[in-house]
Amino acid sequence: MRLSFASALSSVVLLLGATSTAFAADPPLAPFVDEYCGGCHNAVDWAGGLAFDTLSSTDDPTAEAAVWENAVRKLRGRLMPPPGRPQPTQAKIDGMVGWLEGRLDSAAAAHPDPGHVVLRRLNRTEYSRAVEDVLGVKVDAKIVLPRDVSSDGFDTVAASLRISPAFLEQYIAAARAVARQAVARPQVKPASREYRHPGGEQLSHVQGLPLGTRGGMVVDHYFPADGEYEFSITDFHFAGAGYITKIDAAHRVVLLIDDRRVFENSFGGPEDLKLVDQTFAGGEGALQSRFNHIRVQVKAGQRRVGVAFVQRSHAESDSQLQPIAMLPEMERIPGIPGVVISGPFNSTGVTPTTSRQRLFVCRPATAEDELPCAKRILGSVAQRAFRRSITDEDLRAPLQFFAQGRAGNDFDAGIESGLTAILSSANFLFQAKSVPEGLAPGGIWKLSDVELASRLSFFLWSSGPDQTLIDLASRGGLQDPAQLRRQVTRMLADPRSSSLVSNFAFQWLNVGRIDNIEPDPLTFPDFDRTLREGLREEIRLFIDSVLRADRSVLDLLQADYSFLNERVARHYGIEGIRGSQFRRVSLADANRHGLLGKGALLMGTSYGNRTSPVLRGAWVLETLSGTPPTAPPLGVEALAEGESGKRVLTVRERIEAHRAQASCNACHGVMDPLGFALENYDVTGAWRAKDIDAGHVIDASGVLPDGQRVASPADLRRALLSRPQQFVQTLTEKLMVYALGRGVEHQDMPLVRAITRDSATAGYRFEAIVQAVVASDAFRLQRLPPQVETRQASNAGH
Repeated sequence: MRLSFASALSSVVLLLGATSTAFAADPPLAPFVDEYCGGCHNAVDWAGGLAFDTLSSTDDPTAEAAVWENAVRKLRGRLMPPPGRPQPTQAKIDGMVGWLEGRLDSAAAAHPDPGHVVLRRLNRTEYSRAVEDVLGVKVDAKIVLPRDVSSDGFDTVAASLRISPAFLEQYIAAARAVARQAVARPQVKPASREYRHPGGEQLSHVQGLPLGTRGGMVVDHYFPADGEYEFSITDFHFAGAGYITKIDAAHRVVLLIDDRRVFENSFGGPEDLKLVDQTFAGGEGALQSRFNHIRVQVKAGQRRVGVAFVQRSHAESDSQLQPIAMLPEMERIPGIPGVVISGPFNSTGVTPTTSRQRLFVCRPATAEDELPCAKRILGSVAQRAFRRSITDEDLRAPLQFFAQGRAGNDFDAGIESGLTAILSSANFLFQAKSVPEGLAPGGIWKLSDVELASRLSFFLWSSGPDQTLIDLASRGGLQDPAQLRRQVTRMLADPRSSSLVSNFAFQWLNVGRIDNIEPDPLTFPDFDRTLREGLREEIRLFIDSVLRADRSVLDLLQADYSFLNERVARHYGIEGIRGSQFRRVSLADANRHGLLGKGALLMGTSYGNRTSPVLRGAWVLETLSGTPPTAPPLGVEALAEGESGKRVLTVRERIEAHRAQASCNACHGVMDPLGFALENYDVTGAWRAKDIDAGHVIDASGVLPDGQRVASPADLRRALLSRPQQFVQTLTEKLMVYALGRGVEHQDMPLVRAITRDSATAGYRFEAIVQAVVASDAFRLQRLPPQVETRQASNAGH
């Protein structure tokens, strides 16, 4: 069933039935406000910039819908009234929230507003995926395109995806580079590119390299033509700070291309130690020369290049228990610093690459055949790139560029030039929506099938529609609700829907913050890059197992399994797991169940030298409950650190001292109990019983605003699951931001609540929520804002 704003009205009866009897008939809104809110939110104090006594009405919430939607959010999170003030009972809050939502939902159904999304460009992820789908070329968009700015937690929000002249220059430069790589003309000049190791220890196996190796790195490198290429494994730094290091024992280095060994050499051992000891810099240079200017014959195309050490026994370590100083040059276990790839030299042509096979659907036999063939090639690319059927007008500019590129060059040069025009076109770079002629400001219109197909594919795949979807849209088939549902099911089953994990879920949960945290090496000496990547892979596989297997989204909180390899299992104190491969593991410890037990999230809500119950509590409120706390006022002092000569306080003791002031306790009284429940996890997500600085047993107990007592992650999980609709509503709201490309406004909340209620009948399965979002008016319709020219959006495609 298609979800429109009217569907919210059909649920009002259910809503009112869920409220208390006393409130269902005539809830005393004004007395509730006077008793619990008016003491601070008045025309004298203006707490939070809100005065209820200045509103047009405290009996009709629909007159000030934005204010009362915010009030509902505060009440749901028990953020208001703040701790320390008189508190209504939970039943009274539930009744008031139910009555307010019922009134607001009824008003929204009578005045539908699907919202408006401004013109937006593709973000870097979408650009690289679209290029790969269209041409079969892998592009590192982080290198060729400017960094995206997130808004409302996501990099899909149109308001932050504008374009400037400087941005446009980078997109044109990227188009030239992609076209050059896709056409792969053999007349290319030698060029060099350096890849540096990202840092961290290199003691263990790196995913993507053969078993039996340790450390090193693996990269995807594009070889533009068949020929010789030169590899240099650079800057080993065998000696430093006056000491000879890393060559006590022999170390074998291997260079691999597509997992095939193409070079092997070694350094270290008695002879090399003697050489460096006697000649120092000269000997060091002689060792480095073994790994410079390595010539290898390579075929054209995208290939995986790996450099690593052959693993050897660590029964007796090369390192002392404690180095003299925490300096990289003192480490006695060598690592791969980086690799420089240069070429091609002595090119012999171009082996047919994936991109050339996809691109050159014909080859002209004569000069007369060139233009028809070029039109066929560029037309095929343009249809995929523009995400719709094309016209002669669409091909006018690419064919002009083809003619200019062909003049004085070969046919391939002309195709490269025409391809650059396509990849620089607004039809490729932007998601544009055509406004119907004559539509008045404030008017609502339905997206065309082509626009709906594009919106759907970028939502579920972070890329453009495939040919199946394009063909269906060209026939007008997406206006059939049953057909639209079938396409959503098909697309969710496609591997490309993994973008919902790596893009949507990772941004919603802020998994990327794990890269910003550098655990103190003295406090956490066992932490390394391998563990960081392992924690990231664990949560990726876990989320994938819920969302893409169409399980209940509540399993994100309560699932009693995870995906571990030996390194992560050892970090969690779980025995019996061997090897670097991840596999599904049942978790006996209830504290590790669900998201609250995942090291990536726990690390991302910490500082490098200590945990932060405040960050963790705020994360739970905003990310899992959808009730973000108020930002701290300016001038708030940071948490006091320990003072020399005084007793070291636990993190809890320092926070409790900090929130002694009533103004601080207003927020901390809500946040801190949530964070304290997770305090047994250290900065890296490992379990601990004592505060490492103070030496005291950790007190993880607390009382939530609704009176529930918690003292562990398992207790906190049960508290969150006691109101499952709150978590599901939060996920739904975040999913709508990601799907629509705009922030969720107060007029959208009735739809969010309707989707949440309706998905309960399907056990809160993820596909049920996605289907409801896609079927909604907010996804299928657009509203033209007041005072906006109706031609603005449609002109963007030309």
